[in-house]
Amino acid sequence: MCPWNRYAQSSQEPDFAPRHSLDSATLIDLFAWDEPTFLRNTEGSAIRRIGHARWLRNLAVALGNAPTSAPTVQALQRRAEHPEPLVREHVQWALEQHRQKGDTAVT
Repeated sequence: MCPWNRYAQSSQEPDFAPRHSLDSATLIDLFAWDEPTFLRNTEGSAIRRIGHARWLRNLAVALGNAPTSAPTVQALQRRAEHPEPLVREHVQWALEQHRQKGDTAVT
């Protein structure tokens, strides 16, 4: 939790409400978004400024730090040949994290 807003109250302002069920989405679900889905679901949000490739990079890092599971490893493997080097590099890093945990499903 961010120490700056530890005691913050939830706002009733509609602009601050979670959109597109982002507050309940899983990392795997978010990592599966293609660029049009990313653009549609982040319209009006500051997160859109990072772009789809950096979005995927950030999610790859989060998935690399997540508990190892078959769905997590499979999601990462599906992005292993992504056209953006930034994404590929971080997907490989994430897969290596799961390899180091001893997951034999990671190749």
